[in-house]
Formats: sequence, C-alpha cells, structure tokens
Amino acid sequence: MEYINLPINRFSIMSEVLSKDREIFGFIPARSIVSFSLVTMLFLIWGIPNNMNDILIKQFMKSFELSRTQAGLIQSAFYMGYFFLAVPSGLIMKKYSYKTGLIAGLLLFALGCCLFWPAAIAGKYGLFLFALFVIASGLTFLETGANIFIVKLGNAQSAERRLNFSQAFNPIGAVLGVLIGTIFILSGIEHNPVKIAAMKLSGEYQHYLQHETMRVVTPYLVLAAFAVLWSILLMFTKFPKGTDELKEETQAPANAKELLNYPHFYKGVFSQFFYCGAQTCTWSFFIQYVQDYTGEPEKIAGYFLTGTLVAFGLGRFSATYIMRYVSPGKLMGIYGVINIILVVIAILFPGVVGVWAIFFTSFFMSLMYPTNFALSIRGLGNNAKIGGSIMVMAIVGGAFFPPIMGLIAESAKSMAVSMVIPLICYLYIAYYAFKGSKIPNEHIEEIPAEPQIIPTH
Repeated sequence: MEYINLPINRFSIMSEVLSKDREIFGFIPARSIVSFSLVTMLFLIWGIPNNMNDILIKQFMKSFELSRTQAGLIQSAFYMGYFFLAVPSGLIMKKYSYKTGLIAGLLLFALGCCLFWPAAIAGKYGLFLFALFVIASGLTFLETGANIFIVKLGNAQSAERRLNFSQAFNPIGAVLGVLIGTIFILSGIEHNPVKIAAMKLSGEYQHYLQHETMRVVTPYLVLAAFAVLWSILLMFTKFPKGTDELKEETQAPANAKELLNYPHFYKGVFSQFFYCGAQTCTWSFFIQYVQDYTGEPEKIAGYFLTGTLVAFGLGRFSATYIMRYVSPGKLMGIYGVINIILVVIAILFPGVVGVWAIFFTSFFMSLMYPTNFALSIRGLGNNAKIGGSIMVMAIVGGAFFPPIMGLIAESAKSMAVSMVIPLICYLYIAYYAFKGSKIPNEHIEEIPAEPQIIPTH
C-alpha cells in the first residue's frame, strides 16, 4: 500500500492537542505509556499457551497414543474458542470497555489452565480439549481488545508500526512457551515398540502413560497464577478512552452489514484465516518434520522449534524498523513470496535442507498477522470493534487446517507433501498484500489521520 495524506476529521481540535504530545520512537504516545506497556505485555502472555500447544501435540501423541490427525484436534479445539468467543468479546468491550474485556479474558484464561489438573487426574483427552477451548476463549478477549487498542492508541499513520512493535513481544512469549514445554513437559523418554510391548506385559505401561500425562499440569497452574496477577495490575491501571466510544453518542450504532462495503476488510479476513492456518500447521508439525527427516530425538526437535520462534521474533522486530522505508503492504507481499519459495524447497527437498527452509519461514511470516490486522480495519470507523472481532474469528484457520494437514501426512506417509497446505495459504496472503488490501477511493476519506485514543489525564 502507499501512504496517503488524509484530511483531518471533525475531531481535529482534539487531534491537534494530542499531536503535540511527545511520541516515543515516533509511534508510542508518551502520555499513555503505562497502559501501552501493560497491554503490550499481554501479547507476550498469550504467546505462551498458544505455542505450548505445539508441545502438547507431541506429548499427547505419546501419552494418549494418538494419530497425527487426532493430535491435530488440539489446535482445532483451541482455535474454535477464538471463533465462538470473538464476537461476544467484541460486544462486551463495546458495551463496557477495553479494560473490562482484558481482565475478563485473563480470568477466563486462568480458569482454563486450572482445568488441566482435573483433566490429567481423569486421564481423558476430551477434557484436555475442553480446557484448551476455555483457555482460547479467554485469549480471544485479550487479542480482540489488545490489537484494536494498540492500533487506535496514537496516530493512524503509525498504526502498523505500533502494532508490529507490540506484536513483537508475542514471539518472546512463544519462545518461552516452547522452552517451558520442552523442558518441563517433554520427558525425552521415547520407547521403541519392543520396549512398549515388554512394559505392557509387566503392567508398567499404563503407569508410564499416566506419568507422561501429569507432566503437563504444573506449567499450566503456574500460568494460571500469573494470569490472575496480571488481571489485578490491570484493575488498578487507568486506561485512556477511545474516540470511537465518544462518537457513539452522536453517530448511528455500528452495523456489521456495512463491512461488506469494504473489500479490503473481507479479503483481509480471508488472508488472516489463511495466515493462521499456515502458522499453526508449520509450528504444530515442525517437530514431526524434524524427527521424520533427521532422526533427532524429541527434545532436540523441540529446541529446533524454539529456534524458529526466535527467528519469528527477530523478524517482527526488524519489520518494525524496515517499515520506516517500505510500506507495510508491500513488505508483507515480498515476505509472502519468499515463504512460497521456502515451502516449495521443504516439499521438494525433505531432510536437512527442508528443515532449515521451514525454520526460516518463521522469520518472514512474523509481520503477517499484525500487518494484515492493521491493513484490514483501516477506515472502518464506528465498525472497528466489530471488524476487529471478526478478524479475530479468522484465527479459526488454525483449527481448520491442522487436521487436514495431519490427514494428508498420514495418507501420503510424508510430512513434506503435507506442507502443500502452508503453500496454498502463502499464495493468498501474497495476493492480498499486493492487491487485495488496496482501499477503494470512496473510502479513503473515511480514514482518520490523527490519534483515536484520548488520554484521561
């Protein structure tokens, strides 16, 4: 996309006052630094459980003796929570406030983590899936509120940079999640069929499976305690008030049907759907890909996953800087094309070359979620919160694609062939970045040029 000089809206007097406020790094309003920092930390917090799922897939394949397709239901249950709670979370924040929604999300997240304890004691895979659904339901509030809050907290022209900066903390949480899972959940004990048969005969096998299942409990209870602590911090923090909330006093209510008039929005929803599918499939089955084609044990494969998430974090921080010189849409398109090439290499050359090709896709996918989000909700005005909720619903791509990828891997007996799923996803993302994200001329004047958040102090 190209940056456009946009007209000042009817809140220009208020905008002029706020524009005089000092901005840290050119995109963070100094007067809102406390609320910005606390909300930015939420990006790190939800990155932890999101990426512990990748460890759970490997762990539950062992402790519950699951197929790859069955293990893929972990991501399906998780991301269905996003799908069903996205709109309700947006409506709650619309009626009350961002702050209320974020606190509710943290408490719901903590509840889901606590449910891991009874699920492990019962030894039921279905109960774990329900607990993951509850966790994701809480995270939906966090993602819906935090993404829109950061986008609107300051000058609209720096929204992509601001959101990319906040989202850059998400991969730090992702790395922590994988490290926690690799160290405290994966035991490193992998028995061959002969050993398993001997353990079954001796009656030791069920005890082994139960022990492996119980390893997931402690990390999630610690997460629950941290989520409750952070919710208390938010309770005692004063948040700025969005102008969209003020405008509702004089403007017509938000109307979701109006979103159909914005092609860049609904195409962006599909782009986000495909991105979440590509990311989830890549990370969910990366450990399996590494083990299948290099023969490395699960802990080493887990550290490979940790490494690719570090690359993801570096990519997001670097993208924030590069966007000073390259427009966000163009940069996302270039990165999309690079990932198409890398995934093709992973399909055609499974092995060490393929592992490293997949490894580096994380660097180039890093900017896609926040950039896609910011590009899609531009110019939605009073419909921004509903639009943001629908964008979060698009995360259901993470539920839709993993079972399909697992089924392809089982049918073709090849993880490499199943990488065709991320390939298809990146093709659409590249299209959206270069063409689909362009805003029709009749909607350009609707995009505010100045800050959308009013500090209360």
